[in-house]
Parts: sequence; C-alpha cells; structure tokens
Amino acid sequence: MTEIVRARAAEVGRALGAGHLALSDVVAEALARGIEPLDTDPVLVEMLEASVHANVTNIVHILTNDIPLAHLQPPTAAVEYALRLAQRDIPSNALVRAYHMGQNLVQQRCYRLIADQHLGAAETVELTEYVSTVLYRYIDWITAAVFEVYEDERRRWIGTQGTVLSSTVHNLLAAPEAGAATFERETGYRLDRVHRAIILWLTERASLELADLDRVARRVFAGIGSAGPALIAPVDASTLWAWVPLADRARGADAVAALRTASLPEGVRMAFGDAAPGTAGFCRSHEQSRAAFTVAHLPDSPTGQVTGFGDRGIALAAMLERDIEHTRPWVREVLGDLAEDSPSAASLRETPAVFLATGDSHVRTAERLSLHRNSVKYRIDKALATVGPDHDRLDVGLALTACEFLGPMVLIAR
Repeated sequence: MTEIVRARAAEVGRALGAGHLALSDVVAEALARGIEPLDTDPVLVEMLEASVHANVTNIVHILTNDIPLAHLQPPTAAVEYALRLAQRDIPSNALVRAYHMGQNLVQQRCYRLIADQHLGAAETVELTEYVSTVLYRYIDWITAAVFEVYEDERRRWIGTQGTVLSSTVHNLLAAPEAGAATFERETGYRLDRVHRAIILWLTERASLELADLDRVARRVFAGIGSAGPALIAPVDASTLWAWVPLADRARGADAVAALRTASLPEGVRMAFGDAAPGTAGFCRSHEQSRAAFTVAHLPDSPTGQVTGFGDRGIALAAMLERDIEHTRPWVREVLGDLAEDSPSAASLRETPAVFLATGDSHVRTAERLSLHRNSVKYRIDKALATVGPDHDRLDVGLALTACEFLGPMVLIAR
C-alpha cells in the first residue's frame, strides 16, 4: 500500500478521533438497544460503553499511526466485558453480534470521512478498500480474542455450584409456571411461601470478594425474620441475587427497617423488592429489586447504600428510565427552564418537590428545608411561575421526581 493511501487513512483516523467520544456513545446505545440481552442491567451497559470506547480508540490509533495488530493487546475494558457476559450466562452470539454491528457503524462513519476528502473515484475506492481492510482485520482479531476469554470464563464459571444454581434461577424467571417443580427439586427452596428478593453487589470501593459478599448477605438476612434458609445465587463476580422466605411478621415495616439499618461494609450496596407470595411473588419481588438496583446505578442517583422498591420515587423513576427517549422531552416540556442542569435550578426545584411530597404543607416544607414559611412560599411561587399555569400539578410533581432521580438523563445541559 502506498504512503499516500496511508497518509489519507491517517487523516481519516484523526478526524475519527476528533469525534470518537460521541461516536462511542452512538455505537454503545445502538448495541444496547439492538441486541436485547445487552441492555438488561445498568452495570452491563456501563461496561459495554467502556468496551466500545476502548475499541474505537484502538481503531483511531491504528488508522492514524499505522500500528500493526501484532503490537496490540485486547483492551482491558473489552476483556472485562466479555468475562461479565460469560458470568451472566448471556449467549456468546450477543458478543459477536455486538462487534459486527459496531464495525458497521464505525465503517459508515469512516466512509463519510473519506467522502469529505473529495478524492477522485479511483483514489476513493483505493482508500475505502484500505480502511475497510483495517477495520475488518481489527474486528476479526479482537472478536477472536474476547471470544476465547468468554469461553474460558464460561467453562470455569459452569464448573462452580453457584453457577448451576444461577442457571436454575434464570430458568424459573423465564418460565415461572413451567419451571416451578424443577426449580424446587434442584434448589430445595419452596415457592409456596412469602418471598423478598434482594440484590447485593460490590462497588469499585469494595475490598471484598464474592465469598465475602455471600457471608454479608447471610448475616443481613438472619436479622429480618426469615422463615428458613435464603436462596443466594451469584450472577457474576460482584453481584448476588437472593430470595428470603419470610414469616408473616417479617412482611411489615419492621423487616424493611431492619434492611435499611443493616450494617454493610464499605463498597457493598443492597436493593430489595416488596414481600410477595408464591411463584408469582418470587418473580415480582425480583423484578422490583432489579428496578431498585437500576435506579441506584443511575448517574448522580440520590439513593444511599440501601435502596428499596417501595422508597419514595423509586418505582416511578424506574418506569420513566425505561422510556427515557420520551421521558426526557416530556420533563422539559412540563418544567421549561426549571429543568435546567444548574445549581440555581436544582435549588429552585427542591422546594416545590418537598412541598408536593408533604401534602402541600408550607409548615412541613419549611421544617424539612429549615426555611421560614415566607421563604418557602416565595420559592414555590417563583418555581411555579417558571413552569407556567398550563400544566397539571400531578405532571409537575412527576417531572420534579424525574429530575431528582434521573438527573442529567433528563435535565437541559447549560
């Protein structure tokens, strides 16, 4: 290949690099939405985004600096993502499809950048063939590398007792009625009881391992009035799904209070669903714990170390997050400038949000915010003036809740 073609490819690489962050976001979003198993968990989505960014960065460097594949190592983010998919029992074809879809999106961007060079037909074909070959060889190389990582981890993970249990749990959640008898036989956990589903996970700040997390979980569960041994299933190297069978007395406020006040080590977080009976309750409580888990992982989430599905705003935030493409413009339409992502707007949103949450009580709002009642009234009037008179107070309350929990996902960037 001539030096002229390599120089033109380097120009494509530099142009690609100038917008690689935005391109990475577009690719990651397309993969998460286009391949169903990849958008089931906020942690997986974050890892997908990191993997895409690392791979796009590699492609930029290869094109810009003519780096041979033999000199590269698979990006750490890509390797970790493949490991996590293997641990979560997500099919390997989802991983392979992601790389091919990503290749297509990056390739389309490269073709537009080639067109921007305004070359003649022959030169355009030559450069296009070269760039296409570079992309193909990189994707072929990285796909083989991460697939090998995936397969090795899958074999290791399947060899553990916890993974067999995790697979049994997944089968029940996928087909509750059809899989109930098999589930009870293989796990020894009865479904004809009241269940509370709980998720525990390790954050980056944790110095513990999965076995330590299991011990933490069993200590916590012993304090909430369980009616028997909990079912605990590891779903990856840092996350446990659990169900606690409850005595009737453990369904109430005391059990929830025990969960909220549980002593958790630094770097350990917990999300839980409501208590519910039978196979349907086993599944529904887990859905709720997953929703609380999702909200706890949102950017700038106001949640603490323990998040319950029944906590104020959690269920609503989880539902709004699932349809963020429609939630975002709706919030901005309802709140107008009050939805601005700025300290002043955030301060202005807080007062009417507390006012609505306290049943339109100026007194309780003043006590909650340590303000004088006149200050509360002034702030509420100012906020509602920003919103305008055309929006129902229920809509305003929901939009304020969306701002509180979804933050930058719905706010207007300054």
